[in-house]
Amino acid sequence: MRFLLLALLLFSLTAHAARVDTLDIPSAAMHKTYRAAVVVPASYAKNKKANYPVLYLLHGAWGHFGDWLNKTPDKLLLHRLADEYNLIIVTPEGETFSFYLDSPVSPDSQFETYLTKEVIPAIDQHYRTVPDRKGRVIAGLSMGGHGALYLSARHPDLYCAAGSMSGALDLTTFNRKLSPADAASRARLWAPVLGAETENPERFAANSVLSLLEQFHRNGQPIIIDCGVEDGLLEINREVHRRLLYANTPHDYTERPGGHNWPYWQNALPYQVLFLNNVLRANGAAVPR
Repeated sequence: MRFLLLALLLFSLTAHAARVDTLDIPSAAMHKTYRAAVVVPASYAKNKKANYPVLYLLHGAWGHFGDWLNKTPDKLLLHRLADEYNLIIVTPEGETFSFYLDSPVSPDSQFETYLTKEVIPAIDQHYRTVPDRKGRVIAGLSMGGHGALYLSARHPDLYCAAGSMSGALDLTTFNRKLSPADAASRARLWAPVLGAETENPERFAANSVLSLLEQFHRNGQPIIIDCGVEDGLLEINREVHRRLLYANTPHDYTERPGGHNWPYWQNALPYQVLFLNNVLRANGAAVPR
């Protein structure tokens, strides 16, 4: 009897849980096809008249589209958030070191175009979404934190709010102390994306979120930023916070215990989704529970 009750409980939980689709999304810009994971809330199948808001959730460097589903200690985190907020969560591919930019030196790394002009239309075509900025938000960790703020600053017509967790928000080395080995490794990574920083320092500065903060002031987009107090990127995040404060740009900023790791991001994500969902609800884009 105990086994039967347990089996019924497990069936009930899985029967009402969000599902995960894997979608192939071709890129005309890069002449290849990438995959995205799409977490669809359980209510989507029943509530056939509703259009659902979408969170685009970006992975970090050396990662891939499945990271948010496979690397959090709690493997059902995204499922629960999708169900709790009646939210479609899309985790697109950003390759290992694209920083979600359109590279001026490599035609094989055009991820700003991919996410804004190819991924969004594909998701809107395949799912009942709110096909408007008022129902679309974006967030990410580390490289993805940079990507989320970068893309939202440059495309306020696409996203109504953005969030960054442990974001690599300054691409330059001006404020960093790097060992020769770290400097050489960094140069190798950036060469196929932005070229050599020694030859084009203005290119690195121009593509940094740190240089785009006036855009947030003009756009009026709600933004949320957090970083762990043991994270090597803490000072960069503090500098962004200070500049936003100086410019009287509204934003939510938090520092929490933790480092640059999955336990920290698992803890941070629910706060980010709560913030972003409040924006969607204020826009009238949230699906009532």
